[in-house]
Amino acid sequence: MKLGSKPDSFQTDGDHIRYVATELATDIVVNVGDVKFYCHKFPLLSKSARLQKLVATSNDENGDELHIQDIPGGPGAFEICAKFCYGMTVTLNAYNVVAARCAAEYLEMYETVEKGNLIYKIDVFLNSSIFRSWKDSITVLQSTKSLLPWSEELKVVSRSLDSIASKASIDTSMVEWSYTYNRKKLPSENGNSPQWNGVRKQQTVPKDWWVEDLCELRIDLYKRVITTIKTKGRVSGDVIGEALNAYTMRRLPGFSKGMIPNNDIVKYRSLVETIVWLLPAEKGTVSCSFLLRLLRAAILLDCGETERNELMRRISQQLPEATVTDLLIRAPAGEATIYDVDIVHNLVASFMAHISQTDPVKKEF
Repeated sequence: MKLGSKPDSFQTDGDHIRYVATELATDIVVNVGDVKFYCHKFPLLSKSARLQKLVATSNDENGDELHIQDIPGGPGAFEICAKFCYGMTVTLNAYNVVAARCAAEYLEMYETVEKGNLIYKIDVFLNSSIFRSWKDSITVLQSTKSLLPWSEELKVVSRSLDSIASKASIDTSMVEWSYTYNRKKLPSENGNSPQWNGVRKQQTVPKDWWVEDLCELRIDLYKRVITTIKTKGRVSGDVIGEALNAYTMRRLPGFSKGMIPNNDIVKYRSLVETIVWLLPAEKGTVSCSFLLRLLRAAILLDCGETERNELMRRISQQLPEATVTDLLIRAPAGEATIYDVDIVHNLVASFMAHISQTDPVKKEF
């Protein structure tokens, strides 16, 4: 979205000085981080209540120089706000709109100061454009990380989460936006499902169309998105399971080969523990092979006992699906065997206990 119509007359003098090139001499210096902005009081103060107060309360000696070191978004965001005050052309997009919104809040650019002020215009842009776009909603959510706690308090984070979750939960026949999809469809969509009745339905958009795009999110944001999707209750457990599988494959190097990177152990431990926490409650929503690879990663990364026990419980319920290769988990250093026999023994014991509880006929044997 473009705001303003006047030419951009902000000029640069070195790396740390920005000034407005006009015939009228500047009369105020605003220090933002290590950048000095030489501007004019009237356009800035006419739209910013905070700058009005800072000028009014500054001492006489330095009344023409202000310091705002804690503005969210730093010099870049302040420059957007300043250009808006001057009526200069400025372009807002998914990459800079959150910083501009937080900076405008910091500068108190409210409607009570001037009608059609920056906060109002940005909120209209967010509602009418950004949050209607699938990929823009993801981009905005990613940008909120560096703008905390402002982005959280202004509900940009929660609105982004709801936008993404609502779109992921929509009926696939209503998906009209572009998305990334390079994987095979779910079994139920390509005729390989045991429940498939032989009648292939025309379906241009797969149920898990959104999975790959969310793999770009950091694990903390990913956790919040998946939790919000699950809360809405319109996405099946197998699609959630596919999403977790795709995310782990993408974000945990060597996972598919049973290897774990030696660097960033804390980071990868947190990732595995979060994936375990996000697993759908329903049995069979993820494969036994995936669960065993998660268990192998959890052991190598020294994840918590709670996560490992949960994986053992889930694996034991799906143990007949496991292959010999899946069960080959290396024993700790110093053990007499190459592979961890105790894990397999415990899984079998847990499986038999589960069978005896769920099948009273087999319990007699």
